[in-house]
Amino acid sequence: MLRLKPSYFIIGLLFSGYQLPSQAAGFALFEQGASGLGNAYAGASAVAEDASTIFFNPAGMTYLEGRQIVGALHLIKTNGDFDNKNSVPVGAYTPGGEGGNLGSLAAIPNLFYKQDINEQLKFGLGISTPFGLKTEYDKNWLGRFQAVKSELKTININPSLAWKLNDQWSFGAGISAMWAQAELTSAVNLSTFGLPESSVKNKGEDWGFGYNLGAIYQVTPDTRLGLAFRSKVEQHLKGEATSPFTLANGNPIRTLNTDITADLTLPETLSFSSFSRLDDRWDLLTDVTWTRWSQFKTLSIMRDNGSNTAVGTTQEHWNNTLRYSVGVNYRYTDTIKLRTGVAYDEEAIDNNHRTPRIPGNDRIWLSLGASWQYSPQTKFDVGYAHLFIKEARIHDDQTTLVPSRGLVDGKYNGSADILSMQFTHQF
Repeated sequence: MLRLKPSYFIIGLLFSGYQLPSQAAGFALFEQGASGLGNAYAGASAVAEDASTIFFNPAGMTYLEGRQIVGALHLIKTNGDFDNKNSVPVGAYTPGGEGGNLGSLAAIPNLFYKQDINEQLKFGLGISTPFGLKTEYDKNWLGRFQAVKSELKTININPSLAWKLNDQWSFGAGISAMWAQAELTSAVNLSTFGLPESSVKNKGEDWGFGYNLGAIYQVTPDTRLGLAFRSKVEQHLKGEATSPFTLANGNPIRTLNTDITADLTLPETLSFSSFSRLDDRWDLLTDVTWTRWSQFKTLSIMRDNGSNTAVGTTQEHWNNTLRYSVGVNYRYTDTIKLRTGVAYDEEAIDNNHRTPRIPGNDRIWLSLGASWQYSPQTKFDVGYAHLFIKEARIHDDQTTLVPSRGLVDGKYNGSADILSMQFTHQF
């Protein structure tokens, strides 16, 4: 049984065949529309520029007229490497290398649709990926007994309603149906039993449900404030743990092959944004987003055979985080808008609790973007961001819990580049 309560492990997302690595703290994904990427998603819950507001703040639909569809594609290239310092491999096997490049090239799509029910009431549907990250080391690396591959795939379906109370206040609400599939792999050290090294894969999936709420207050004709909340989503994953190793008589090792379950909780978030039109050319956007990562205390893998026994347990002890961003827009012409933004994104993991499955650290976003109003009905957006990720120290000694896992000691260096493209059409 794979039991993660709540399971905030390194994850990777697969949506319509696409995989992606996370670019926000923990494994949250802000890539929910290319129009916002150019501002580093500053002002996301207040700007209400297009139907991608369904994810950031459904109340923003009251600022959009008629029917609108938004399709976005995000290309994400991550780079990461481990620099060994004083690691202590265990067992009688070759220690292995430093794991190679943990990053990858990935693509994720988003789709949003909005239409009017009447002048005050709006309906929207979003299909997106709120969380996603993947790390994968070389199979023979020195920390393989702790982690090789860590991945989660999610798809979120988010129908929403928005209501305009008056010229100052708009409110929105939605429900989320989120599918998640988790996979954790590692090598297994069987030297104490006089057996060769093997591997194990733990994999499970399930659907979970949550909700989101939002409000926008129009302070003046040129300034508005947005407040948005997304609830946690709890899931009970079911699947299997499998290993290629078999005994001489052909029977699988019972301790490595078993049914599994997992308690998975994705965290709630609270965002406060502002949008101000400074003059005919310039806009100013800001945002602060809080994420409740502190629920993630322990990562445990357990058998689902009625024994309720643990295969292994890793202490996580994550912290709540804040993400700060500020951006500006410049209307170069009536049809071209230029964007830029910067963000500081706190990591939930401190140096005392970093593990090979989750080696992230604080990051700074620098973003650029542009919009082209091709016609009164059609708009194209492009955005680019480079993420500077702070060096991450690790001293993960799991020998006190499972002596066969060893000590991983060193540091991680990484960066990321994001290129997003978006098509918006008004019907």
